Amino acid sequence: MNSNILKAPLSMILMALLIFPLSFSGSDSNSQFISQAHAVSAKSQPLGSNIFVEIAKKQNPAVVNISTKTNRRARPPRPPRDPRAPGGQDPFQDFYDKFFGDREKKPRSGMGSGFIIDKEGHILTNNHVIDGADEIVVLIQDGDNGEKEYDAKLVGTDSKTDIALIKLELKDGDRKIFPTLSLGDSDLLEVGEWVVAIGNPFGLSHTVTVGVVSAKERNIGSGPYDEYIQTDASINPGNSGGPLMNIKGEVIGINTAIISGNTGGNVGIGFAIPINVAKGILNDLKEKGTVTRGWLGVMIQKITPDLAESFNLDRTEGALVGDVIPNSPAEKAGIKRGDVIVKFGNEEVRSMEELPKIVGSTTPGKAVNVEVIRDGKKKVLEVTIAVLKDEEVKVAAVDPLGIQVQDITPDIAQSLNLDEVEGVLVSDVTPGEPGGEAGLKRGDIISEVNRQKVANTSDYERITSNLKGGATALMLVKRGGTTIYIAVKLK
Repeated sequence: MNSNILKAPLSMILMALLIFPLSFSGSDSNSQFISQAHAVSAKSQPLGSNIFVEIAKKQNPAVVNISTKTNRRARPPRPPRDPRAPGGQDPFQDFYDKFFGDREKKPRSGMGSGFIIDKEGHILTNNHVIDGADEIVVLIQDGDNGEKEYDAKLVGTDSKTDIALIKLELKDGDRKIFPTLSLGDSDLLEVGEWVVAIGNPFGLSHTVTVGVVSAKERNIGSGPYDEYIQTDASINPGNSGGPLMNIKGEVIGINTAIISGNTGGNVGIGFAIPINVAKGILNDLKEKGTVTRGWLGVMIQKITPDLAESFNLDRTEGALVGDVIPNSPAEKAGIKRGDVIVKFGNEEVRSMEELPKIVGSTTPGKAVNVEVIRDGKKKVLEVTIAVLKDEEVKVAAVDPLGIQVQDITPDIAQSLNLDEVEGVLVSDVTPGEPGGEAGLKRGDIISEVNRQKVANTSDYERITSNLKGGATALMLVKRGGTTIYIAVKLK
């Protein structure tokens, strides 16, 4: 379970709750009003007043507990004893024990949730629940017999959406038919709608919690395809991979992440992957074990009000093309740096975040009309989408330093009040990568790398492509009205 996305102090909220408890007391009229309201509420329930009880009874058997085991790592060879050491004691032994003494650990284990989607025993869960596992064990309710363990094998996984598909391995004597959950339509969800989560928080199997959809299409920075359902149904570590269901008992999300407090537990904000995302890749996972996505071949950025003004745009909607990958579908179709993509096929591109999702869901080989704004005028280009490959993701995302750079066009120079257009502009910095750890920031202008002049992205790529792991890149950076050196050490 991903946690600690954000941290917010709860002391004021807790104090308010202690001072002003949420309870009613007083006149008989208030009590009568509450009773009447309860009666009306009970009558309006589509499946009766015990709807959540009914969901729990019916759907619980199809929710499973997933435990994983990763085998121990091999301990590196012990250094030879130095016969010259006093008493035969190896002078490197302390060093060895400090850095390698705990390498031979017990097998690493993990735990999460999942749910059965068909009679054959296929189970949907999160990729991070089973990632790197050598053994997967599934615990299923077995009627009056309690619970039963099954081994499971990995069928397919997609790290970009954090979805995985596993399948129960049956032996002679095992039952052949399993309880299943039906998949709903997450596009029909409304904010404020009741939802039910079932999972194994902290290893407490088949825990049922209830809440509402508190927001939709949340981007929490976990990947290019973020569009989470936000809910206040209690989700904790161990709920990962479990179902989020509507009041019909249909799965509309896969519980995936939380915003946690200092204790690492639930504070009322959890996130679930919309089930339509899983439905869109399910066949690929079953048939190929991986997901085939469309590739356009552009590096894009958000349109700020300043950029909109400098590009003579009347809106900040769309995705600004910061660079075009050589020999990509975009380059072949004539898309250029500085174009603003506002429509892809029949879908409007309202923001930068929407474009990767739309392109990724497009079948490779399909010809698509892409509408761009160039020099203030609309232009339609036909693009034949290619297959997205991992190496292309790396090229389009970050360089060895973990940053994105782009050429400084005259329009960008004007919007940033720059006197010159030489150098490259840092348009994005990936947290945890060398560039970000060294102190590079968005908006920095790199004019030199290792004392070599950088006039444009071609110069930058030529110099950085020769950097090896462990090397240090000395960068001359212009930031605001000052020029500073920043040393970036590669991993």
